[in-house]
Amino acid sequence: MKSADILISNGIVLTLDDKNSQIKNGSVAVKKDKIVAVGNADDFSSWKVSRIIDARDCIVMPGLINTHTHAAMICFRGLADDLPLTTWLNEYVFPAEAKLDEEKVYRASLLACAEMILSGTTCFCDMYLYEDAVARAAKDVGIRAVIGEVLYDFPSPNYGPIEKGFSYTEMLIEKWRDDPLINIAVEPHSPYLCSPDLLKKAFSITQAHNLPLVIHVSETKSEVSGIRDKYGLTPIGHLADLGILAPNLLACHCVVLTDEDISLLHSFDVKVAHNPESNMKLASGIAPVPELLKAGICVGLGTDGCASNNNLDMFCEMDTAAKLHKVDTYDPTVMDSTTVLRTGTIEAARALGLGKITGSLEPGKKADIILLDTKKPHLTPMYNPTSHLVYAAMGSDVKTTIINGEVVMEDRRLLTIDLEKTMDDIKKIAKDIRNA
Repeated sequence: MKSADILISNGIVLTLDDKNSQIKNGSVAVKKDKIVAVGNADDFSSWKVSRIIDARDCIVMPGLINTHTHAAMICFRGLADDLPLTTWLNEYVFPAEAKLDEEKVYRASLLACAEMILSGTTCFCDMYLYEDAVARAAKDVGIRAVIGEVLYDFPSPNYGPIEKGFSYTEMLIEKWRDDPLINIAVEPHSPYLCSPDLLKKAFSITQAHNLPLVIHVSETKSEVSGIRDKYGLTPIGHLADLGILAPNLLACHCVVLTDEDISLLHSFDVKVAHNPESNMKLASGIAPVPELLKAGICVGLGTDGCASNNNLDMFCEMDTAAKLHKVDTYDPTVMDSTTVLRTGTIEAARALGLGKITGSLEPGKKADIILLDTKKPHLTPMYNPTSHLVYAAMGSDVKTTIINGEVVMEDRRLLTIDLEKTMDDIKKIAKDIRNA
């Protein structure tokens, strides 16, 4: 007799597999940390099941994947809004970050993880300071994460000079090797804050350990102009010249690109993290995502940090991504709901090098699953579930979140974190930042 630890039954199942298969009255069987079967609910009547989760009136789908954020920046939410990127970074963010320590980053990351789980995100990619604390927070809460310490030429509040930054990165690699939830990436900040030698050494570490390389690139016109002045190339061209464009590279933002840049990204199978709300808020511009997709480039969606978004709700991000590119191109057919939903699920997983283990509901993959309650006024009626997810649903519609086979949120109640205490901790941190 077939068996499962958890059977999610009687829901509208969106698999996000290669065929975008949908099952109107479907079930997903989970054993330990993996999906063992997906099919019609009637097919599971003879299974021996330890627990049944009734998904009636729910959409069952892969958890959303946030390809680019800075989790601990949640403690800067609303601190310095409506400013240009360079002013925002140099006069507010960097000074505020100098006041952080490992404990503050841990506490802030706990709240970020809680916000993501509550809004249906089951995996995120983080670039920040004190990333071991971010990894511990993600592990304690039970969310999947790709973690990397930000590297740049000037001294870090965490590790000091860049030589110690590489040592810290090596420590992360060894400490979290083979962890079921935590994956490590090497994360130089950007071409404008990292020397060619730093970038090449970071890339060499990824090649030695088979890890992703994550970097901000071509985010603003001023960045592109500055790199052109310094190296005679666009940021993408500069990275190509250094020999570090590769399939393991995740290029975050990619707002200001030339046709040659897009050709290079495609030629080297570089992945892109698209952050439309942050790019809009900072007036960085609109990334040419329709052109990237047309060129066959893998694009995953991300929120960026709460200081420039100001939330971690991937449903909001999907809605924005779909509408922004329609108005930019004057074409209502671009970035259709299926395409956008895939940028927040399976394509996001592929962008992080996790496409074989998560991002879709298929047997053998990790059980990273969310249930959305559709019995809501704003979701009634429902002709097309995929359209609803992109244009009507909100993070607050997520009823249950399962990560790696563990139920971490059920009926809107977090099971792995004391949310009230966590919010109180961040209020205290914010008071320290405000009074500093």
